[in-house]
Amino acid sequence: MRYLILVLGDQLSFTSPALVGFDPLQDTILMIEAPGESTAVWSHKARTALFLSAMRHFANGVAERGWPLDYEQLDSEGPADFGARLQQALQRHRPQALRVVEPGEWRMQQQVEQACAQAGVPLRWLDDTHFICSRADFARWARGRKELRMEFFYREMRRQSGVLMDGDQPVGGQWNFDVDNRSPYPKRSGPGAIPAPAGFAPDAVTREVFALVERHFPDHPGELAQFAWPVTREQALQALEVFIEQRLPQFGKYQDAMWTDTPTGWHSLLSAALNLHLLDPREVVAAAEQAWRRGRVPLESAEGFIRQVIGWREFVRGVYWLDMPAMKEANHYAHVRALPAWFWTGDTRMACMRDSLKQTLALGYAHHIQRLMVTGNFALLAELSPPEVCDWYLAVYVDAIEWVELPNTAGMALHACGPRFTSKPYVASGAYIQRQSNYCQGCRYDPAARTGDDACPFTTLYWNFIDRHQQSLSANPRTALMTKNLQRMSEAERTAIRARAAEMLAGLDML
Repeated sequence: MRYLILVLGDQLSFTSPALVGFDPLQDTILMIEAPGESTAVWSHKARTALFLSAMRHFANGVAERGWPLDYEQLDSEGPADFGARLQQALQRHRPQALRVVEPGEWRMQQQVEQACAQAGVPLRWLDDTHFICSRADFARWARGRKELRMEFFYREMRRQSGVLMDGDQPVGGQWNFDVDNRSPYPKRSGPGAIPAPAGFAPDAVTREVFALVERHFPDHPGELAQFAWPVTREQALQALEVFIEQRLPQFGKYQDAMWTDTPTGWHSLLSAALNLHLLDPREVVAAAEQAWRRGRVPLESAEGFIRQVIGWREFVRGVYWLDMPAMKEANHYAHVRALPAWFWTGDTRMACMRDSLKQTLALGYAHHIQRLMVTGNFALLAELSPPEVCDWYLAVYVDAIEWVELPNTAGMALHACGPRFTSKPYVASGAYIQRQSNYCQGCRYDPAARTGDDACPFTTLYWNFIDRHQQSLSANPRTALMTKNLQRMSEAERTAIRARAAEMLAGLDML
């Protein structure tokens, strides 16, 4: 055998550089399902099912081409660990070299390198050309910069790609339209009718995977009853088309809006397909730009969506590989509190947390503002341990791969990386959630109350956070106003806030 070509579960594209020059007379494709990949963190059943189903559908495509394939199934005999299964495959095939595209997790990179070293097989890493900005190019961009900022990286990506550009200037005369994309749903009428995202009934392959997941991981969180994710390239393209035609026009305006029993809003739900490489970011961006150029969507919606794909998505991947493995242990505020048990059940009296967590457990999904300003905001204000929170985010969302999950959680939601690549902690009181949602209507807690039994935990803990970090926040132009509002309070009120916050922090499981 010339090459054994390892195709990882998040690299399901026939345009993969690992398959360039594939010779079925000399090469073999290897794919591995390993139980340890679902237990490294306590993975949501839907997350495991999505990976396994997409992998098996891709393997069927390999078989249809008549290419040699060694597919290690989850319940095959042998070790549970991915690295150990890879080492056995290397010893079984004895190729001249293992070819593999650089992975999406630092941990996986270590496993592959160790397996090759132990088996005595040369390893050939290949750049992941799915991404528009390579790891090396991002490192060159970041060199010499003490603090990394997505906005400047995004502008460079726009210039290089020509996306939404008019010569050397951004179309519309400005780089982003974020200020136009923060509207809540109307309080009286709510979100109204929102076209449903594309959904796909589980086929025989996916149903077989469901049975496998229930058999091997019966105690894992989440459920499979509402599973409708795209698991093939064809389904992913259909999901993209539905989003561009039906949902993108209102995406920008309402991307920060939340509403009870409206789990997806106008969001794309394309991140899972993108992260499995069923979609290419270039075709996704091109579809959004063309929809604007045809007059089908407003510029602020197209730009807001494109910024997430070629801006933030590419940026966090670059930062992840630049800062690992230290990012995994980052803890700027030295927070160490344990995750409340209700993060795994949704059984809390806070309406916003209950709705966000219940839908997460049912779907394996919550949109970005729920992740950042509800669960993430609470985790930061409640002083929860960043490594524990990051493991939870990696476990419960179907689109979670560590290169994207860890920077978003540790860096943005928890500010655990300090000012390295986010300019401020994203904290807010209950007033923000009340403004952006209907969660506060009928909630047991009052978002306007800072103290007392009815005080909203977000509000009390927000002011406690500002009080504790007043010095650093007042020195930051983006957070200085928060401390000025705190200084308007009497010392007696601040003392009462500290006391109520201490009670809440001591009894997080009871909130």
